[in-house]
Amino acid sequence: MRLAIALAIGVLVAAPAGAATCEGVSTVSQPHVAVTLAQIVAPGAFTAPGRGGRGANVFASLPSFCRVAATLTPSADSDIKIEVWLPASGWNGKLEAVGNGAWAGNISYPAMATALAAGYAAVSTDTGHTGGDARFMVGHPEKLVDFEERAVHEMTVTAKAIAAAYYGSAPKQTYFNGCSTGGRQALTEAQRYPLDFDAIVAGAPANAVRRQTFGQIWLWQATHKDDASLLTPEKYAVLHKAALAQCDTLDGVKDGVIENPLKCTFDPAVTLCKSGDGADCLTAPQVDAAKKIYAGASHAKTHQLLYPGLEPGSESGWNMSVAARPVSYAEDFFKYIVQNNPEWDPKSLNYDADVAAVDKVKTGLDATNADLSAFVAHGGKLLVYHGWSDPGIPPRNSVNYYDSVLKATRNARDGVRLFMVPGMAHCGGGDGTSTFDMIAAVDTWVETKAAPATIPASRVVDGQAIRTRPLCAYPAVATYKGSGSTDDAANFVCR
Repeated sequence: MRLAIALAIGVLVAAPAGAATCEGVSTVSQPHVAVTLAQIVAPGAFTAPGRGGRGANVFASLPSFCRVAATLTPSADSDIKIEVWLPASGWNGKLEAVGNGAWAGNISYPAMATALAAGYAAVSTDTGHTGGDARFMVGHPEKLVDFEERAVHEMTVTAKAIAAAYYGSAPKQTYFNGCSTGGRQALTEAQRYPLDFDAIVAGAPANAVRRQTFGQIWLWQATHKDDASLLTPEKYAVLHKAALAQCDTLDGVKDGVIENPLKCTFDPAVTLCKSGDGADCLTAPQVDAAKKIYAGASHAKTHQLLYPGLEPGSESGWNMSVAARPVSYAEDFFKYIVQNNPEWDPKSLNYDADVAAVDKVKTGLDATNADLSAFVAHGGKLLVYHGWSDPGIPPRNSVNYYDSVLKATRNARDGVRLFMVPGMAHCGGGDGTSTFDMIAAVDTWVETKAAPATIPASRVVDGQAIRTRPLCAYPAVATYKGSGSTDDAANFVCR
């Protein structure tokens, strides 16, 4: 089927890219793939469906492109929407697929815009449903399979064929770029479809879903055991100040960021109020809740660690995980996949019997296979990155997965690198240097065959870079040379 699609589209395109050629793609209709739109978009003229005039227009500076929309139906219950954006001129000859967040349910238009602006053909999918929660899967097991793995793979195959048709030649490289759920999608591709991509960027991957969801409910339960255990933003600030006071300068630089939390042995007991409660301290139940958050989820009887906790330095973002409700992804996982009960109460999650029950659940959401030998063998490059201050997906999950890959994958160091980002929150933000270009890094890696040892990064405030630092291939860390501005990357070296 895939070859037929490529040939059928390809015969339509003999002329250079242009309006007529773009519109011609709309005549293609093959089993399981239907092009529903093919039109040239004028420079700066794109408006995302349903977006209206909200916020800054990230599409205003885009060049002209051929916008192709298609519906893929690999199963009788599939309804996978994709869009492929093809630069009308200046194409760099490469295709970048972009990932989703949470339960997906939408095309990732802003990420496509970033790829297009850099000269790439871009593609995204809604993964086969609309809406940002997990109710789509109830009574629709094939839609769950689409979300788990099939949609991204089928999207990629189709996008390669459409790009080849429009330009008259196939993309010379194909990359994937995603964070969170997009990071899970990235690792799923490397593990299950190793030939789909030449290089993959996996940010803060939500790849250990069975254990991650236990971990995320654990964070919430820790602060909702009773009213006394509740932590407020003011208490997060107390913890954050104390963690920085103990560990900020371990790297020789006082900059409001803990460079390497693995070297930080922070005990939240130092914040305990001497008596009663106060604005600059924590009560005993609050200290106990904080200890649980740093420690991570463990089995009630065996005390085996199920999933890592959050790191010192992440406290400013804790509201992401310990708000009025748990992380919705985790709550929905138990409601719709494990318990099949939309009224399930997260307070009822048991860290003994429920662990065994979840291990028996059949789901393709986990992407934890550490053997990436097939991906590396064909020359594939995988770059994983994660913020050390991530309050949603604990960063040690990525460290642990990377360590497992080094053990299980033949010639792993030829094709796999991990970059930890000090001070960065979930997929961006935070107090660290969280502005960087991972796609540029893997593109250079593919072109030169030289693995990146450092990646330039900056901290941007109000559109201005106020600090630059090198990100270092794990386990190296950025180390101050001892002189010069600590806001200048030139004064640091990776060691």
